[in-house]
Amino acid sequence: MNIAALLPILALSLSAAVPVALGVATPTTAPAGPIEELIDREMPAAGVPGVAYAVVQDGEIASAGARGVLEIGGDATVTPDTPFVIGSISKSFTALAVMQLVEAGEIDLDAEISRYVDDFSGRPSGAITIRQLLSHTSGFSTGQGNAPYRDAPYDDDALARGVARLAETTPAHVPGSTWEYSNANYQIAGRLIEIASGEDYQTYVTTRILEPVGMHDSFVADGEVHDSAANGHVPWFGTKLTLADGPTDRVTAPQGGIFASANDVARYLQMLMNGEDDVLSADGKAQMMRPASDVSPYYGFGWNVEPDGSVWHTGVSPGVETLATMIPAESTAAIVLVNAGGGMGFQETVALRVGISDTALGRDYYDGSSAWILQVQFVGLVILPIVYLLSMVWAWLRRTKVRAKTQSGVPGLFSLWFPLLTTTAAAWVLLGLVPSLNGSPLAHWALFQPDVVLAIVASAVTGVMWAGFRLLVAYSGRARPA
Repeated sequence: MNIAALLPILALSLSAAVPVALGVATPTTAPAGPIEELIDREMPAAGVPGVAYAVVQDGEIASAGARGVLEIGGDATVTPDTPFVIGSISKSFTALAVMQLVEAGEIDLDAEISRYVDDFSGRPSGAITIRQLLSHTSGFSTGQGNAPYRDAPYDDDALARGVARLAETTPAHVPGSTWEYSNANYQIAGRLIEIASGEDYQTYVTTRILEPVGMHDSFVADGEVHDSAANGHVPWFGTKLTLADGPTDRVTAPQGGIFASANDVARYLQMLMNGEDDVLSADGKAQMMRPASDVSPYYGFGWNVEPDGSVWHTGVSPGVETLATMIPAESTAAIVLVNAGGGMGFQETVALRVGISDTALGRDYYDGSSAWILQVQFVGLVILPIVYLLSMVWAWLRRTKVRAKTQSGVPGLFSLWFPLLTTTAAAWVLLGLVPSLNGSPLAHWALFQPDVVLAIVASAVTGVMWAGFRLLVAYSGRARPA
């Protein structure tokens, strides 16, 4: 049974938060029918315990709704006022805070980061400008932004220490030369806010953004445990595992650590689209939602921007996925929050999240029909280790013929040794190349899709084991005449 032939195919497929509030009212209208119907269809397939959404139309919160529970097996229900970690949508809050300080004359968008943060002085990363940080053109790579940081991320000075570590990292690209999404940019921007304002990131964002906007069910990751937030759930071979409550991470707060309810994010999106000078000038808001530079044609400051005028950002945290979309010209927006991470083709949340958003915005409904491609890959990863183990049994049962290969010249030796080469190469692809292309070390990837990572590791390890076992069988006994 030659399993080696399957591996190149598999490898190729894998490559492929008190100032006066702004006075935004909570909606009193009933949830929109089409959205509720879509949830009826898509929520079971997504396997999410809970979902919350809100819709802004003509500058007003037109509807909001929620389904499900905060955690599997629990009784507490999700409401439009339940806080979820909103992941990378948090980047827009960090960008907004920087823009406030720009308008206050405390920060120059085109100044180098070393002007404000001493850790960057005399280092290659010191030449990065604030504009480049906010637009992901700093030169830091996705992988550099996802590098693990385990040095007490809950302490008060955690962000300062984390950014000092980043300052020692040479960017993967020349600053300003290319666009590459990196969480490193917004960790640094968060530290910039602390230095320029004289306040910690959590205090600044809470008092200058969350409270003025009226986001009273929202907060910033502060190293504490918050039982009010929806629990995260990660995929586990067709089921969902509940993540244990733990302290919130201060290092990742500027890139993805805002916790907010659907209603609160809707209030935030209202503010961004109202065309008024309030927490930020109307011009400043508009600048955030247009291309930052020629090198960043599809990203502004904390927002993806599209040629059709729409503005959006997703958020992916361990066990929680979110989507915020705005059409500023129409003062229309939608926010969707789910407390589960999507699987690899199975129990994906994309059709649910994007479907609600598309329905709310009057767009063609995304049905997630291409998920079968990922499903085939996932099934292959799950089956492959089993096939390898069975092949080891087969090699032992046919050990006489395996041992005979040592006496059959070049063809026999090639048959024995070539699988070791191919399985070792496949293990490098699975354990090295695929994570590199994904921009995430396996340990980081495992926080989001532990079942996929387990299958990848098992496929890589058992492949090499099979090839090595055949060699052990071949050379551990005397071959008998065929």
